[in-house]
Amino acid sequence: MRIPALGIIAALVLLVAACASVAPRGPDGEAALNVIAEDYVHLILEIGEHEPGYVDAYYGPEAWPAEAKANLRPVPELTQAAEALLVEIEAVPDAGLSPDLRQRKAYLSAHVSAAHARLRMIAGEKMGFADEAEALFGIRPELRPLESFDPVLARLDALLPGEGSLNARLGAFRGGTAIPRDRQEMVIAAAIAECKARTEAHIDLPEGENFTLEFVTDKPWSGYNWYQGQSQSLIQINVDQPISIERAIDLGCHEGYPGHHVYNMLLEKTFVREKGWVEMSVYPLYSPMSLIAEGSANYGIDLAFPGETRGEWERAVLYPLAGIDPRVVEVQSAILDVTRELARAEYTIADDYLSGRADRETTIQRLIKYGMHSCGSAERRIRFIDTYRSYIINYSLGRDMVQDWVEAQGPDHWTTMERLLGSQILPTDLL
Repeated sequence: MRIPALGIIAALVLLVAACASVAPRGPDGEAALNVIAEDYVHLILEIGEHEPGYVDAYYGPEAWPAEAKANLRPVPELTQAAEALLVEIEAVPDAGLSPDLRQRKAYLSAHVSAAHARLRMIAGEKMGFADEAEALFGIRPELRPLESFDPVLARLDALLPGEGSLNARLGAFRGGTAIPRDRQEMVIAAAIAECKARTEAHIDLPEGENFTLEFVTDKPWSGYNWYQGQSQSLIQINVDQPISIERAIDLGCHEGYPGHHVYNMLLEKTFVREKGWVEMSVYPLYSPMSLIAEGSANYGIDLAFPGETRGEWERAVLYPLAGIDPRVVEVQSAILDVTRELARAEYTIADDYLSGRADRETTIQRLIKYGMHSCGSAERRIRFIDTYRSYIINYSLGRDMVQDWVEAQGPDHWTTMERLLGSQILPTDLL
């Protein structure tokens, strides 16, 4: 009989209470957390052997991945190991822990809990979209009725020039702003260079940091950062579909500066090199880390290019490089502002699709209407949803949560962003 998720958590609470008299391993709380952190990394590496792609980045001890392969435990045993780790974490007393160590304890607990949820999913447990998102990423998304987004569509309709359907006019506009294939590398490299220059004016980047840029095909995503450790990244851009000019800055900031590349570098510098906290040497994709990672990467676009500065720089530099008429910048910027509001419609669309309440063709039509996709890009988006499921909440919900938190801390947004990127702050801490 399958035990509901809430039942599992209740059982763990009872187990913690039963084990309350068990002293944490090691002579003190920090030593206990160090041992737990090592066990956590081994757990994550073994889950990655059961689910390719689960480990997004790893730059810990070189021998550990081989050990995970050689000593791979079955999923039920790993599930039990995660439950035991949760008990051990809870048994570490808060008394005597510094604020940093209390946050470390909370961080480990949240990430082991997410690993436990992912193991249950690997074993076949089915969760609703919002339940899954909360279990993996620590935040429960709102699922709004699709018709609540109709006023946003009306505003977009008023913005777009030309005749015909809203989707057809947006497709025609985007087609006119697509970067020619022979200029894509030059344009995107220029965008990344500007994103880096604006970031390093505020954040002290590690010496020798760098990235390799590659163009690939046949991927469910448009861009990906594969962090290699030692302040090095591989940034891949998918060229299966045309790349509209506004995506150059989006990709440059999101995958590079101050996005994923900077986030991973600061985590490695702050925790792995300086503190020796080994848990930060591994990045499990389906974990609370991802809401912070994707949210900060998306907010980083507006941080690097606030207000009208984005359009000004695109008009002066990027559009001429791409050979595109810069007079469309204002319309492009207005479209971006409106379409951003449609992002959360995808949660409801994905919920219906993944639960089986909507078939594939219905989902394609909804993605075309509310996601402003072409038929081809809607097909690719379904492939992304099939692969990553509730991960999609991390982009727009994560962005809004990061923006609200950063801007509530005071006027120095860059300093606050740097603090966030080099921290163990959890999604729940942003609320």
